[in-house]
Amino acid sequence: MLSTLSSMLRPPALKPGDRIAVIAPSGPFEPALGWRGLGWLASRYRVEFSRAMFRSEGYLAGSRQRRATELARAIEEPEVRAVIAMRGGYGLHHIAHLPDWSVFARHPKWIVGFSDVTALHVEATRAGVMSLHAPMVALLGRGCHADRSRWVRAIEEPCEQRCWSELEVIHEGSARGTLFGGNLTVLHACAASGRLRVPDQAILLLEDVTERPYRLDRMLTTLMVGGHLERVRGVVLGEFTDCHPGADGVGAERVLREVLAPLGVPVVAGLPVGHGLRNEPIVIGASAAVQTNGACGALRVEA
Repeated sequence: MLSTLSSMLRPPALKPGDRIAVIAPSGPFEPALGWRGLGWLASRYRVEFSRAMFRSEGYLAGSRQRRATELARAIEEPEVRAVIAMRGGYGLHHIAHLPDWSVFARHPKWIVGFSDVTALHVEATRAGVMSLHAPMVALLGRGCHADRSRWVRAIEEPCEQRCWSELEVIHEGSARGTLFGGNLTVLHACAASGRLRVPDQAILLLEDVTERPYRLDRMLTTLMVGGHLERVRGVVLGEFTDCHPGADGVGAERVLREVLAPLGVPVVAGLPVGHGLRNEPIVIGASAAVQTNGACGALRVEA
């Protein structure tokens, strides 16, 4: 057991036969993968979704009104046990703030997703409720047995302590706190909109995709200058996929190391979370402990 348990509300563990809502609040998705993912979920749970989510509008999964109505209905419905995004992309900044999050706090349920869904993790944290950073329905539609097994275990056994060892040490130390974070670009946008609230004694999880290193620098630096990282007690870095150097040759690893070191907190890297081939589920809002021992770092998480 972690000695410091999170004060966040933990939604009930999902059970076979539970009612879940699948939504498409962000970008469009490949229909075949969507149907496969829905079929797999329906073999275990009672799945609710609207066929309107399959009608895209440019870089969005439908109009703002359609997506807003779908999101609010799923978030506010007391009998729904989980709200699972079809995919990420872009679009949640239009609508993430619109549901009645006080209703959600009275009837907590799992919000599941990553990437753009980080905006919903931010809102769930503001409401004091844990959420699940994990693969979404279209990705589950690819049929990887290992991914599906980890997904089911995480949402049906959220209290189980999970450990990741042999992480790369960027800055030594040890810390305990509440796991918070997700996609750096989305967190930065949430700060710009005034929605970002970092918990006290946070263990900050960060990942990103296709961002130039200088843009990672800019986002982290502005978060620090804006005071958003003052309550961070440790940092865990997931994958920074395709964040290739520009003509200057400066890589993402160097930027992350140099920008985060002044925080003076333990920083470890290499967590299999993010946009890479292996995206392991992890509970946002859970109690977390990060520690280093020489060149080896570790993370323990318990909801």
